[in-house]
Amino acid sequence: MCRFLAYLGTPIIIDALLYQPKNSLVNQSFHAQEIKEPLNGDGFGMGWYVPSISKIPAVYTSPMPAWSDRNLRHLAPKVSSPCVFAHVRASSMGSVSQLNCQPFQYENYLFMHNGEIRGFPQIKRNLRRNLSDEIYEWIEGETDSEHFFALFLNRLLKKNKTSGVHFLSQTLVETIEELEALKVEHGVQQASSLNIVMTDGSSLVGVRYISKGYEQTPPTLYYSSGKLCTCDNGISHMDSSSCDKAVLIVSEKLTDYQDEWNEVPPNHLIEVDEPLSVSIKSLPVF
Repeated sequence: MCRFLAYLGTPIIIDALLYQPKNSLVNQSFHAQEIKEPLNGDGFGMGWYVPSISKIPAVYTSPMPAWSDRNLRHLAPKVSSPCVFAHVRASSMGSVSQLNCQPFQYENYLFMHNGEIRGFPQIKRNLRRNLSDEIYEWIEGETDSEHFFALFLNRLLKKNKTSGVHFLSQTLVETIEELEALKVEHGVQQASSLNIVMTDGSSLVGVRYISKGYEQTPPTLYYSSGKLCTCDNGISHMDSSSCDKAVLIVSEKLTDYQDEWNEVPPNHLIEVDEPLSVSIKSLPVF
């Protein structure tokens, strides 16, 4: 099952997230520690924002394993950004291809998903029928993750307001409800897990959602908030001596500093607003 990280705060060199920590995301691509299958070698993706140039994020994806991506190894120490998304893939639906690598991007939005929408083949046709022509044509890949994001975008673009952390979280919850209604309508009784994080470039929203009847332990999701994330000799932590601020949302803890990591409970939502305040809210189980 995939692994991801999302960072929002004072601009950071991406290498400090992808390579330097003891349990960095690149290490998780071949040795994930908090999941049964440690290998996530079916592709990699990274998105980052450069606000001084554009509100549209840059995106780099590759079907190559992150551990063997020479381009990524050269890019990471040379890129600084206040908002970074990165994802290593273990394919469960869809081929190993660049089009199926996350994060997915639409205009100023980035989206990542770790989990599975069980019964997706049964609802896929009708899910796509609900989409506007614009969002229908936007889809390029095969995954349940991209189709969920399309469902979210379809709902988002019907509204007048298109930014703000509360607006994003409300739309995300509505999209989960719509997905579960589709499953019921088409007789899908299999439960799904949705660990999701998304951003508009200035705020973050994440969920750790498990639908009724899911028989396994939910995939892990953590956050760390405080001062700027720093790394020294493989030891990464939130530096309390810094005047800068940052928030990380991750599938796995990057370090052994247990007191710096907070677990997002199952069926809860995390909001990170522009001042980098963190709120945890319970989610209904549809």
